[in-house]
Amino acid sequence: MSLSIDLDGKCAFISGVTSGIGAGIARALAQAGCNVAGCGRRAVDSPGARAFLASVEAEGRRAVYLQGDVVERGSHQGLIEMSVGELGGLDLLVSNAGRNVFKGAALAGDEDWDECMELDLAAHWRLARAARPHLERSHGVIIVIGSNHAWHSIPGCFPYNIAKAGLLGLVQSLAIEWGPSIRTVGVAPGFIDTAGNQIWFDSFPDPAVERARTNARHPVGRIGTVDEIGALCAFLASGYAGFIAGTTLCVDGGRSALMQD
Repeated sequence: MSLSIDLDGKCAFISGVTSGIGAGIARALAQAGCNVAGCGRRAVDSPGARAFLASVEAEGRRAVYLQGDVVERGSHQGLIEMSVGELGGLDLLVSNAGRNVFKGAALAGDEDWDECMELDLAAHWRLARAARPHLERSHGVIIVIGSNHAWHSIPGCFPYNIAKAGLLGLVQSLAIEWGPSIRTVGVAPGFIDTAGNQIWFDSFPDPAVERARTNARHPVGRIGTVDEIGALCAFLASGYAGFIAGTTLCVDGGRSALMQD
């Protein structure tokens, strides 16, 4: 028996599509048959926005890019309604947009806390709330992108890890309260190879040595890719994952299984 993920004709909205994990998710969903609308803070004619549109259209699917900041409380309804108007419906929401706010508990100020909680926690709920009526009609799926920091963190990652821990509860609550008409699941990536993480590697005297050291910390012997996260999201959006709800899947190459380095 052969299995293939078929999302042909489905319509998805993804926040944060101009780079990194969001771009990888958009590409994977388009390969599975989705029409994809996405948002980001970058301008419509920016390289990241153009790359998103090209990656979806290369698969023969419709692509819509909307410039918008999910931190702005009045933005979510408009982003969802515009995407539904362009694509004709909504079957899948991937709430992905976020940023590493790593300050440490002793150094973080109120502004750091507020910035992190608004983007890395509250914006996911507000975007889901705006999408809810459309997803109820389509019996759709919400995928919330979190982080393995929700369970195990390291010094200096406050308040980011606090927000990501909150997303575990958000996924549980939405699954319980909005099911069965909407199925909600979380994905918590670990160290994924993105341009942002390359900046981190480049901060070391020898980036190649640090990359090799980081790879070795993972039981699988490497860090992850955006395509792997995208493929998982495509699976979770499909009928094969119909019994997966209310939980967050940790995708970190076994890193969190280690008690210590």
